[in-house]
Amino acid sequence: MSHDHGHSHDHGHGHDHGAGANRTRLAIAFGLTATVFLAEVVMALVTGSLALLVDAAHMLTDTAGLGIALFAATLMARPPTNRRTWGFARIEVLAAGAQATILLAVGIFAFVEGVRRLIIPADVEGSGMLAMGVIGLIANVIAIFVLVGGRDSNLNMRAAFLEVVNDALGSVAVIIGAVVIFFTGWTRADAIAGILIAALIAPRAVRILREAGSVLMETVPDGLDLDDVRRHLEAKPHVMGVHDLHVSRIGTRLPVLTAHIVVEEECFTRGCNPKLLDALQRCVAEHFPIPIEHSTFQIEPPNHRHHEPGVHH
Repeated sequence: MSHDHGHSHDHGHGHDHGAGANRTRLAIAFGLTATVFLAEVVMALVTGSLALLVDAAHMLTDTAGLGIALFAATLMARPPTNRRTWGFARIEVLAAGAQATILLAVGIFAFVEGVRRLIIPADVEGSGMLAMGVIGLIANVIAIFVLVGGRDSNLNMRAAFLEVVNDALGSVAVIIGAVVIFFTGWTRADAIAGILIAALIAPRAVRILREAGSVLMETVPDGLDLDDVRRHLEAKPHVMGVHDLHVSRIGTRLPVLTAHIVVEEECFTRGCNPKLLDALQRCVAEHFPIPIEHSTFQIEPPNHRHHEPGVHH
């Protein structure tokens, strides 16, 4: 006997206001970064600055990343269909992973090129580098204020926010390098600034990649102890055991749980299963640090497990 989730819940597909606000934020940030990117490319060619060139490459990845994030946010607003029953809820994870991969590649390039320029210094014009760094920082600060309100919405928005924050830090590094070059003429400051930008990029990119991979591999969300979930479910009246217990995430804000619940034989004649199902769903939705509103329980008699192929613990 199988019982499914019988309550109506909104699982994030209908949050039009929040999704619309996120799309607006991303569109503004995308416009700002694209404009600064084009200006930085010109100034990097004029000044010969590695830090400015790396920051321009970083801005290119941010422009592409924000474009991906904007596209993903648009897809996420689409409702589920018979073919895509979760809609595009997981597209935010794929978009964040793509952004992080690009960021990591830029970070590696910046580090390698920075080391090369430490060994063989290049001519760098400090005043143009400084002007562009200031312009980039102003644009990034505006983008940060635009995105900050939606940064906790999902992994896609968090990756976009981190990209802009990284850009702001990169602009600070460019400014510092430009000031040193302008007043001392020590052009290796540009290479050090480029390496510093790489050091800021890589760890954040790796963290985003790790979280995106965790969702795609359907691992149990951090902060949720599966053994603790099992103990609470097994402590409910009439429950004899729990198997095939799985908790994963469709998207970063959409955890799901499935489980087979073995109950006493008399529950099928006394009619206690509906109350038990309600108790199980309330337990996973309210008791744990990560509320699981979408749960599916298969309630079965003690001898049913012997008829199931491929039973998991």
